[in-house]
Amino acid sequence: MLQTVQQDLTACNTLGLPSLATTLLRLRSPDQLPALCALAQAHRCVFVLGGGSNVVLGPRLEGLVIKVETRGIRLLEETDTAWIVEAQAGEVWHDFVTHCLDQGWFGLENLALIPGTVGAAPVQNIGAYGVELDQRFHSLVAWDLRAGRAIEMAAPDCGFAYRDSVFKYAEPGRWLIAAVRFRLPRPWQPVVTYPDLRQHPAVRALLTSATDEGAGAGNDALASLRTAGFGAESMRKAAERPGANIGAPFSGVSPRAIYEAVCEIRRRKLPDPAILGNAGSFFKNPVVTAASRDALLARYPGLVSYAQPGGSHYKLAAGWLIEQAGWKGRRLGQVGTHDRQALVVVNHGGAQAEDIVRLAHAIKSDVRARFGVELEQEPVQVDSTSCMSKSPKSLRAR
Repeated sequence: MLQTVQQDLTACNTLGLPSLATTLLRLRSPDQLPALCALAQAHRCVFVLGGGSNVVLGPRLEGLVIKVETRGIRLLEETDTAWIVEAQAGEVWHDFVTHCLDQGWFGLENLALIPGTVGAAPVQNIGAYGVELDQRFHSLVAWDLRAGRAIEMAAPDCGFAYRDSVFKYAEPGRWLIAAVRFRLPRPWQPVVTYPDLRQHPAVRALLTSATDEGAGAGNDALASLRTAGFGAESMRKAAERPGANIGAPFSGVSPRAIYEAVCEIRRRKLPDPAILGNAGSFFKNPVVTAASRDALLARYPGLVSYAQPGGSHYKLAAGWLIEQAGWKGRRLGQVGTHDRQALVVVNHGGAQAEDIVRLAHAIKSDVRARFGVELEQEPVQVDSTSCMSKSPKSLRAR
């Protein structure tokens, strides 16, 4: 392990916020974890840092900051129904997705180009373009820094929810995710329910070709879906129906095509953190009751919303709410929202954590005043109060 003091973390967070760690420890091998636990127990405040893509770092972090830099990817098991792949927590997420694609382990292509590390992915329960991490999750190995032991956790242990998990807020500073295992279903079936993806020229052309050239009942089903505009809920239900063969009509759509389309869309819509500091989507899409959504829709016919399973709730597009509140492309000092995507908060240079906090508060206040909807930010705000806390539930020792 490499330990340094008074370490500048500006380059360690994608918002580019100036932050100083009084003690920084770089974890580069899983073999170092037992010794790391002893060091962590000597500090009142502990924060585990991955790629820094989902954090708002305060100006000074007292205590111990652990930068996870472990590497390694391996195929644990291959069956007729799935690939089980394990990656060390320090692997760059996009590189991991690319590696899986190159190896023929398909199923993560919709999650391409999401910034951050593998270990941070379950913390946020990342998702994009119709696929959520918990849909591809098998298990993970986390170290309880307080107890000094490794624990294997299945999906129920992780408490996955929309952009949330037990690691995000309930147990700050206690857990270090060491490795994550993914279950990638076989045979591979593309997920093209997300509007931007199914309307991408390359994907749309392949879908059209597959429909026009194919034959049989499966192709007729796809044609019906395409005629209906590929309704997300219809596609989901068709794909999940027992015995469904929805993959057959998509023979012209390859994992590589979806991967490249997702990368192109993200590069076009979202700013590169290396050029313009940002943490991706800054706010969650709020979920409201169907009655609340209907009331809003009556007042705002252009409201963008998505029905949730069961039909009793709707997810509202936070970007649309923010834009309608007048914040798209608007600046407040050195920070603002992106001119192409209102959901992305950017650092125009020289901003500090307090500037981000002030902007977020202003946006939330205006959206609340106009729509009566409360926005919740995605990035975790980190300062010297990020310490170890209460015990987990239903964990299995390893």
